[in-house]
Amino acid sequence: QVQLVESGGGLVQPGGSPRLSCAASGIIFSIYVMGWYRQAPGKQRELVAAITGGGTTNYVDSVKGRFTISRDNAKKTVYLQMNSLKPEDTAVYYCNAHYGQKVDYWGQGTQVTVSS
Repeated sequence: QVQLVESGGGLVQPGGSPRLSCAASGIIFSIYVMGWYRQAPGKQRELVAAITGGGTTNYVDSVKGRFTISRDNAKKTVYLQMNSLKPEDTAVYYCNAHYGQKVDYWGQGTQVTVSS
């Protein structure tokens, strides 16, 4: 059974620097592209950052220079370090594991609210 379990969300002040974690089980973690998506109220889910098994990363423009995605294949965990948070970063953040053209697994999501 595949499980992706996110943690690290919550209420954060503007400018804060939380780190999200996603622990995976039930998959050969190193072969999956791992990603973080987010969905704000009334908006479509968007890809925030992704990282291949080899460590190649990509980011949506709005978070470049502020967010860093990383992974530990031995621990089967992917991280999202978020710095300089803005109110517009408020969303539910989802962990995703992607392989090939059709395989996608999702976590349950973790709420990040940026507010003073």
